[in-house]
Amino acid sequence: MEGFLPAIWCIVWFAISIPVVALGVYKLNKLVKEKREILPLLAVAGAFVFVLSSLKMPSVTGSCSHPTGTGIGAIMFGPAITAVLSTIVLIYQALFLAHGGLTTLGANVFSMGIVGPVVAYCVYKAGMKANLNLYLVVFLAAAFGDWATYVTTSVELALAFPAASGGFLASFTKFATIFAVTQVPLAIMEGAVSALLFKYVVNVKSDILVEMKIIEDKVVKKLRGTSA
Repeated sequence: MEGFLPAIWCIVWFAISIPVVALGVYKLNKLVKEKREILPLLAVAGAFVFVLSSLKMPSVTGSCSHPTGTGIGAIMFGPAITAVLSTIVLIYQALFLAHGGLTTLGANVFSMGIVGPVVAYCVYKAGMKANLNLYLVVFLAAAFGDWATYVTTSVELALAFPAASGGFLASFTKFATIFAVTQVPLAIMEGAVSALLFKYVVNVKSDILVEMKIIEDKVVKKLRGTSA
C-alpha cells in the first residue's frame, strides 16, 4: 500500500521496473502501428488485468491477495507489453481505488507486471513446445504467473522488513506462508478463468492469434475438430 515500503526500496524497484516498462511502450507502439487489428485484444487483456486485480482481500499487513490477470496479456503480447498494461492498471487503482500506491508502484509493477508475466510467458512457451493441450497450458501459465507474483512480493517485503531473528529468510518464509493461504486457491481460479477467456478469444480471433504466432494454425484446426 501507499507509503508502506522504505524509501530506498521504492527507489530500487522503480529503477528496475522503469527500463522494462519503457521497452514495453516501444514494443507496444511498434505493434499497434504494424497491426491495428490487435487493438481489441489489447483492450481485452488490459480489462482482464484491471478486473481481476481489483478483486482484493486482506492478507499480509500492508498488502493484500488478489488475482493478477496478467497471464493472458503475457501469452498474447509478451512480458514487456504486459508490464505497460499492468502499470496503467496499477496507476489507476492507486489514484482512484486506494489499491496499491504511487510510492510502491515500482515494487508492484515489478512483481505483478514483470515477474509474473515473464513466468507465465515461459510456462506457455514450454507447454506449447511440449504439445500439451492449449487450454491446460493457458491454465498453468496464468496460475504459475500468479504464484510467481506473490513469491516476488514476499521477497520484496522480506528485503524491506527482515526478521530480527532469522533475517531475510525467516521473514520471507513468514510472508510467503501467509500469502499461500489465499493465493494458492486464487491462482487456481485465475487459471480456470484465463483458460475460458482464451477459449473465447480463439473462437472469435483465431486468425489474429495465428498471424501473431501465438498459436499455430494446426492447433486451431485440432481444437475445432478439423484436419491439419
